Amino acid sequence: MQTDLAPQLLDWYDRNHRSMPWRVPPGARAAGERPDPYRVWLSEVMLQQTTVAAVREYFQRFTARWPTVADLAAAEDAAVMAEWAGLGYYARARNLLKCARAVAVDHGGQFPASGAALLALPGIGPYTAAAVASIAFDEPAVVVDGNVERVMSRLHLVETPLPRAKPELTALAAALTPQQRPGDYAQAVMDLGATICTPRSPACGICPWMDPCAARAAGVQASLPRKEAKAAKPVRTGLVWLVTRPDGAVLLEERPAKGLLGGMAGFPTTGWDGSTLPAPLQADWQEVGEVRHTFTHFHLVLTVLRGISAGNPTRGTFTPRAAFSPAALPTVMRKAWDLAATPRPA
Repeated sequence: MQTDLAPQLLDWYDRNHRSMPWRVPPGARAAGERPDPYRVWLSEVMLQQTTVAAVREYFQRFTARWPTVADLAAAEDAAVMAEWAGLGYYARARNLLKCARAVAVDHGGQFPASGAALLALPGIGPYTAAAVASIAFDEPAVVVDGNVERVMSRLHLVETPLPRAKPELTALAAALTPQQRPGDYAQAVMDLGATICTPRSPACGICPWMDPCAARAAGVQASLPRKEAKAAKPVRTGLVWLVTRPDGAVLLEERPAKGLLGGMAGFPTTGWDGSTLPAPLQADWQEVGEVRHTFTHFHLVLTVLRGISAGNPTRGTFTPRAAFSPAALPTVMRKAWDLAATPRPA
């Protein structure tokens, strides 16, 4: 393998880097502007299992409302969970608050500058610690996400399927990580995978690593990385009750802090999450249909029941209609609301 791969990639990145609201471009970085560790950390947490396009608006709303880690640490849990609604993987939002509060209380509102110290913070795993250490503090940490795995598997013609190939791909990525400009390099490899070395139809003709790419030489670049077959996801079913009072108030409950949709406000449900709870109150229930949603480990089918009642619920509280925002609900709950709110044919 050539020894000039990192400089080649950095030259390409200087000309072709993606513009992102949390990123300091290479020219500004060379002139002395440093990335804000808070913005780097926040973006990396949001980007886990989520696309850049989906994250941009959330990131801009979060940083407008909570511009510093201290601001986020002081926020109410419910406000953060509501802003997070729709991004999915809600444990990330709970861990976001835990980490922000640890930084505010234990580190004086400043993120520690090393990967090892970052890894000790709650909710930060090896990838996020490496990404923040590299991008924000220029530590030559090894940053490996799905884009980097794909680039390494093709560059080195690694045919071992994922996830078994992860240790080998990480070692190969480490061997290429430079001491100079490691933050820019980490972002460059991710940009290469996202824009050139894409999962399907990679644009090899304009790739800065076209010549040394072993998979391209073998004509198998589009088939890498190989992946082991995934087991079929099970299907869970349950009920969701949408209750309104005659004055329009909506019955909502806060889900337990741990578990599915932890800490989020939603409609009372049963069945799908292991609960065996009855309806939250007496009402003339009307079945309005089913909503479907896919979580990481299973598919969900919820039967939606709608009712109007002025009674006292056994769980949850009524929220005045003027204070109720469907946009603050997790996606599966918003689907249920949209279904119930859609007029049915006569």
